[in-house]
Amino acid sequence: MKENVVIRREREVDHFAVENLIRESFWNVYRPGCQEHFVIHRLREDPAFVKELDFVMEQDGRLIGQNMFMRAHIQADDGRRVPIMTMGPICIANDLKRQGYGKLLLDYSLEQAAALGCGALCFEGNILFYGQSGFTYARDFGIRYHDLPAGADDSFFLCRELIPGYLSGVTGVYAPPEGYFAADQDPESFAAFDALFPSKVKLKLPGQIC
Repeated sequence: MKENVVIRREREVDHFAVENLIRESFWNVYRPGCQEHFVIHRLREDPAFVKELDFVMEQDGRLIGQNMFMRAHIQADDGRRVPIMTMGPICIANDLKRQGYGKLLLDYSLEQAAALGCGALCFEGNILFYGQSGFTYARDFGIRYHDLPAGADDSFFLCRELIPGYLSGVTGVYAPPEGYFAADQDPESFAAFDALFPSKVKLKLPGQIC
């Protein structure tokens, strides 16, 4: 256990600080600038948001990490709508990345999700990190990512059962909750929201997906 680290539920008073932490963590990572801080701002009011699984991590009173969960489902090939969850954005302060804080927060979050009765999670992430916490490729469960052409690279699409056997006999399609697309769906509100934060330079960098 890291020294002087506390993981607790997010409070309303934390919201802006959490959004700024996310903005700093994701800036220029997946695209020039980032959208993740606006996404979580909107997701907190989404019906799929799981308030019981909305966490922040502090060290010596400093906010250093956060993770949150959303209800989702798999549209099974046999017509069933199988309840699962997804999570994120999850982040750690830039100066503490790759020091074990992210795994600590992730593992705690997964334990709490399991205790709440979550059967399985689908998530977009890097197997090298999330594989250490029990995630594997969703294709291993017969779960496909929505709108992804057959044969396309799906190595970003991960899954983990929290209840053993929960996905037994389930094949189908997963789509992220609509709330994750808030910035693209409402660009004017996104631009106005981002203007509330300190000005930062947007850069086009190798490895970005957008």
